[in-house]
Amino acid sequence: MNTLDQQTALEQAARKRIKDSHALDGDVDRLTHFYRRWASSYELDVGRDGYCGPTIVAELAGTVQTAYLANERAAIAILDAGCGTGLVGVELERLGFRLIDGIDLSEAMAEQARQTAVYRHVRGNADLNGPLSEYSSSSYDITVCCGVFTLGHVRPDALRELARVTRPNGFIIASTRKSYAEATSFEDEVRRLQDAGVLVKTQCLNDGKYLAEEGAHYWVFKVPDTACAETEQQV
Repeated sequence: MNTLDQQTALEQAARKRIKDSHALDGDVDRLTHFYRRWASSYELDVGRDGYCGPTIVAELAGTVQTAYLANERAAIAILDAGCGTGLVGVELERLGFRLIDGIDLSEAMAEQARQTAVYRHVRGNADLNGPLSEYSSSSYDITVCCGVFTLGHVRPDALRELARVTRPNGFIIASTRKSYAEATSFEDEVRRLQDAGVLVKTQCLNDGKYLAEEGAHYWVFKVPDTACAETEQQV
């Protein structure tokens, strides 16, 4: 097998693992087992498939901070929800953010994120489909969520909990693969949360670059002043 054939085979194997992760139906045990095995090669696999979501999400966080938040970047508290191996955290740190916490369902992935040394704290075994009971309401200026709202992983209603841990007048920045947005009626959940005063959609970048095989939508939500009390009543 020549070098080109080897490269093609590696890319095909990486793409298969990515595709296989979308068939896990949000099952905690299956997801945990899958990512435990995938953690060591995850970055190589998504890198081969041209994964640029973390860079775009981090750049959006930088834009939001510059445009709307008074504190300097080094003083902005950020939650990286579904941090994986820390790809978003590395990009955030490159842009000057310093107060970054990460959570992920997979302890193996979380350990990889810790090794980047860009996070204050990283917690594994955190299921974004349930309450984030370890985190107080209104804890973060910005919450980022990249590569998490995807098929077989986290449900759209997890947005409510992300809003709860984000401060009033803070922001949530999230990516959704196009296939996920269509299959889960993500926009319907966004409308429900807007109607309930939990969040406000301020921007959506449609059909942006994400992976070689598929694009994504990039959402920017603002948490209004009234959201904290309303989300606490729902918990």
